[in-house]
Amino acid sequence: MISTLEFSPNPKASILIVYTGGTLGMDYDENGSLVPCDFERVVARIPVLKELNINLSVISFDPPIDSSNVKIEHWVQIGQTIKDNYDAYDGFIVLHGTDTMAYSASALSFMLQGLNKPVIFTGAQLPIASPRSDGRENFVTALEIAADSRDGVPVVSEVCIFFNHLLLRGNRSKKVESRHFDAFETENYPALAEAGIVIDYNYAALKAYDPTSELIFYPELKDDIVILKLFPGINEQVVSHLLNTPSIRGVVMESYGSGNVPHQPWFLDLLESAVNKGVVVLNVSQCNGGNVIQGKYEASSALNRIGIISGGDLTTEAATTKMMHLFGRSTGLDELREKLIRAISGEMN
Repeated sequence: MISTLEFSPNPKASILIVYTGGTLGMDYDENGSLVPCDFERVVARIPVLKELNINLSVISFDPPIDSSNVKIEHWVQIGQTIKDNYDAYDGFIVLHGTDTMAYSASALSFMLQGLNKPVIFTGAQLPIASPRSDGRENFVTALEIAADSRDGVPVVSEVCIFFNHLLLRGNRSKKVESRHFDAFETENYPALAEAGIVIDYNYAALKAYDPTSELIFYPELKDDIVILKLFPGINEQVVSHLLNTPSIRGVVMESYGSGNVPHQPWFLDLLESAVNKGVVVLNVSQCNGGNVIQGKYEASSALNRIGIISGGDLTTEAATTKMMHLFGRSTGLDELREKLIRAISGEMN
């Protein structure tokens, strides 16, 4: 059910908030413990909302969830909510816990094709009940950005994360801090905007508005993939067990540096055997600013021959959700391999 907060008879924008839970939406209960709270208590903690000249509507998860419990079904719920209400609102805010926010923002960027309105994820490192909470500024500025337009056209028309003064492309983002307010970064892509005294947009980095596009929602996602993170000393039994799991269709392999892997015969043989059985192996870098260039060094030169796909500068979060999305669309193997190396929603260069 949608609840509406009409703060202005003539608002500059109407924004729909999808309140999933997370640290931002925590308040003290009668025993003094922090617990997830309903959105009305969040609003009560941010009285400045009434002065933004923005009308708000809210759809809340019931009950609110911790982001560590996020599942594919929740992504579908968020996406379906946006699709069902797309024509009625100027933009959308998703209040979400930080731990899996980059995964959720990446997933929605693939699920919502043809998006021409802002979908901005935000949250907080400290609960809204805390005197030093970063949630107030994150939420208020995210709302201002979602409501911003030029000549009737939204400034932002993609899935983003706003956190600690920065607007970031959602499928380029990674959570990199748990103890400081600058929780997210996009090492391989510039910030879309920086909020200071004014909001300074990086127009060259923003997705261009396309007046001819129409929203297409792809709710189908498949979870039959795994992440293989390499480390010195990884053993044959572990890799074999993972790659030979009967239901696995895709592997996101987190390699070293620019795509390097151990070149012991057993390791390469296991990868080749998996590829020959139809398993899609996508190679991404463990480095926050990594860019896979297979064949740059001897340690990765064999991967091209085996049929490992280079993920370029994809983050693990984007690689994982992109593979889920493409498997969900029942793309043929050759077409899937081709789409994995091409940008769908600005997720890679």
